[in-house]
Amino acid sequence: MSAPASHDSVAAEKDVVEEIAHAMPIVLPVVGGVLMFLLAFIAVFMA
Repeated sequence: MSAPASHDSVAAEKDVVEEIAHAMPIVLPVVGGVLMFLLAFIAVFMA
């Protein structure tokens, strides 16, 4: 039989998510604005 897997990797992944999560209210609108500008630029360029 194999030894039971440790849960250290799950805890490490959770820590990475928690480190990034506090920036989401700033990052998501900025990325959304850049994406909208890019799509509008493509639409004007193609017209």
